Amino acid sequence: MRKHIKGNVSWVGYIDWELETFHGDDYSTMNGSSQNAYLIEEEKTVLIDTVWTPHRFDFVENLKKEIDLNKIDCVIANHGECDHSGALTALMAEIPDKPIYCTANAVKSIEGQYGKRGWNFNVVKTGDELEIGGGKKLVFIEMRMLHWPDSMATYMTGENILFANDAFGQHFAVEELFNDRANQCLLYKEALKYFVNILNPFAPMLKKKLAELAALNLPIDIIAPSHGAVWRENPMQIVEKYAQWADAYQEDQVTVAYDTMWEGTAKLAHAIAAEISRQSPGTVVKVFNVAKADKNEVMTEVFKSKAVAVGSPTVGNSILSSVAGWLEFLKQLKFKNKKAAAFGCYGWSGESVKILKELLAGAGFDVIDESIRSLWNPEEEDLAAAAALVSSLLGKSPEE
Repeated sequence: MRKHIKGNVSWVGYIDWELETFHGDDYSTMNGSSQNAYLIEEEKTVLIDTVWTPHRFDFVENLKKEIDLNKIDCVIANHGECDHSGALTALMAEIPDKPIYCTANAVKSIEGQYGKRGWNFNVVKTGDELEIGGGKKLVFIEMRMLHWPDSMATYMTGENILFANDAFGQHFAVEELFNDRANQCLLYKEALKYFVNILNPFAPMLKKKLAELAALNLPIDIIAPSHGAVWRENPMQIVEKYAQWADAYQEDQVTVAYDTMWEGTAKLAHAIAAEISRQSPGTVVKVFNVAKADKNEVMTEVFKSKAVAVGSPTVGNSILSSVAGWLEFLKQLKFKNKKAAAFGCYGWSGESVKILKELLAGAGFDVIDESIRSLWNPEEEDLAAAAALVSSLLGKSPEE
C-alpha cells in the first residue's frame, strides 16, 4: 500500500515488523525496521530504490497494484546493498530496458551481487541532474562511504525532498511513516544507535559531506531515508544531530563493560561503578556484562561516554573470547576522544589487564596507567584501588 509523502511522491516500501537482526546477526533491530522505496509520478515516473531480497516478489506485486510497471521511466539506485537493491532482479525481469541511475561504484556492487544481466546503467556523479517534468528535476549527490563506496542521495527540486538513503535513517518500524507521528523516545534512540553502529566509523567523511550539503544551499522540506521514519517536521533536526554526533561526541557518562568467570571480575566492575558515583554523583554510570548484553546497545552507551572501564579475567594466557570479540567491534567503530581503564582477576599467569590495555589503545582510547589486577578474588585492597583508577579516569582527585 502506497503512502503519500508530498505532491506526486509516495512511499512504496516494506515495513519489517518481525526483523530481529540486520547485517547478518551483527545489528539488533529491537523495534523492527523498514525498507523505504519511493515513487515519483511527474511527467516522468521514477522509482527510487527497492527493498530487501526476501521481499522482492511481494514488492513487485504490490507495485503492480499501484502502477503499470511499464509506465516507470527509470529507477534510481541510491545504494547497491541488497536491502535497497534486492528487488531489482524481480523488477527488471518485468521492465528489462528501463534505465537505472546510480554511481559507478554502484554498478560494480550491483553486478557483483546479482551478476551482469545487461541492465541499462546510467552512471551519475555529484551535480548531475535529471529532468522529470513540471519544472522539477532530480539532483544527484554522491555520499561515498555513507556507508558504502557506492552510496548517493537524490534531491528533488520543487518538492524539496532529499532521498538520503542510509544517511539519517533508523532501524525502526513506523506504520505512521513520519517523524512527528513516531514515538519520539524510540525515534531518537534508534537514530543514535543506527549512527553509532553503522555510520560512526565514517564520521570524518560525514562531517565533510554535511559541509558539502550545506554549501549546496538546497531548501529541504523533507528528508526521506531508506530505513525508518521520514523527517517532515523540522527535518534539519536530524542533520544537526549528525553534526553533533560526528564531532567526537560525549556526555558526562562512564560505561563499565566486562565479562567474568567466577564473579571476581564482576565484583571489581561494580566496585568501580560505585566509586564513579561516589566521586562524581552527577556522572551517569552504565554497567554491562558484554557476554549477556546486546552489543549494539552497549556500543551506543560507550559512544555517549567520556570514558570506559573494561574488565576480563585471565584465561588461557589471554582474555575471555566474549570480551575479545567485543573489543574488536569497539575498534571497528573508531570512537574518538575517550579515556579507558582495564581491570580483571587471575589465578596464576595474569595477562588480561596488560592485553586489555593494548587492545583499548589499539581501538583509539587514551588508556590510563592505573588498573586493578586481582589475584583470585578481590580483597579489600583491590576494591580500594578503584578510587585511584576512577580519579584518573575522571581526571580528578579521589577526594574531590
